[in-house]
Amino acid sequence: MLYFCPASVRVRAASGAALKPIQSINAHPSNCICIKFDPTGKYFATGSADALVSLWDVEELVCVRCFSRLDWPVRTLSFSHDGKMLASASEDHFIDIAEVETGEKLWEVQCDSPTFTVAWHPKRPLLAYACDDKEGKYDNNREAGTVKLFGLPNDS
Repeated sequence: MLYFCPASVRVRAASGAALKPIQSINAHPSNCICIKFDPTGKYFATGSADALVSLWDVEELVCVRCFSRLDWPVRTLSFSHDGKMLASASEDHFIDIAEVETGEKLWEVQCDSPTFTVAWHPKRPLLAYACDDKEGKYDNNREAGTVKLFGLPNDS
């Protein structure tokens, strides 16, 4: 089992019911904020305050690729159902969607405000995301956000 230790900016591998550490990996030079495993079990990704997303090989525990298209701390990550795409978001006003195997940018989903949650549909290439829309074109007197979708037939 892998778990995240934000105080030491490390990802640690542990085993057994007591979760005794068996390996520690220096993942980023600043605080890690989020971690996600791809559904195939081949990779996990970490997002950090340094605005980098790191892709790690689960078997070898080595970083195979970094994504550096965001300017603000990475707040959320999500792998697509087939593990081929990785969405990452932050206070930047866009969501970066990358191809996992090459690191190539597939889409940049424009947003009107920071995005703090992204999640792919479990069986389709459909991304749900929540933005901090309280000061935007929506009613700013309410204490609620908005959930949006990317990947519908008329999205590009």
